Amino acid sequence: MVWTVDAQGWLTGMVRRPSPHHNERPALPIDLLVIHAISLPACEFGGPHIEALFLGTLDPDAHPSFASLRGLRVSAHFVIDRVGRPVQYVACSRRAWHAGVSHHAGRDNCNDFSIGIELEGCDSAPYSEAQYATLIELVASLRAAYPAITVERIVGHNEIAPGRKSDPGPRFDWGRLDRPAH
Repeated sequence: MVWTVDAQGWLTGMVRRPSPHHNERPALPIDLLVIHAISLPACEFGGPHIEALFLGTLDPDAHPSFASLRGLRVSAHFVIDRVGRPVQYVACSRRAWHAGVSHHAGRDNCNDFSIGIELEGCDSAPYSEAQYATLIELVASLRAAYPAITVERIVGHNEIAPGRKSDPGPRFDWGRLDRPAH
């Protein structure tokens, strides 16, 4: 499926679950795409916890590992689950809070000029064929809307926050995006 980005930054025809965790972008072109991995609890898939985190409704007492997430305000523009279902949480025109302390090509604060895509996954598990198929379509749609996102400007979270982040991890196949691993 090819999606188009509407005037507010939402992809037409995609499920929307608006997160409260975003704010206005500075007047910068969107020219970076950041690929992430997320699972809650770690390396467990299919539960409601990722969405709850992004919507600000995660119960930190639901699992022992969630205690460190108490009060965390985080989001990404998109999440692709293990069966390839995409959900948009933040309009592309808004700054999602996905990159944290980050640096790319001489600029800090990558949230200011990037779009974040979370894949439900972890470093030790391969991603599904369905996830790659959806990711490829989503990347094509975003690159059509934001032509400054060249293949060289599609990066992993680990590349903009080295030493702090490892996602999307060693099991992510960069060749699927026609980009060699860096």
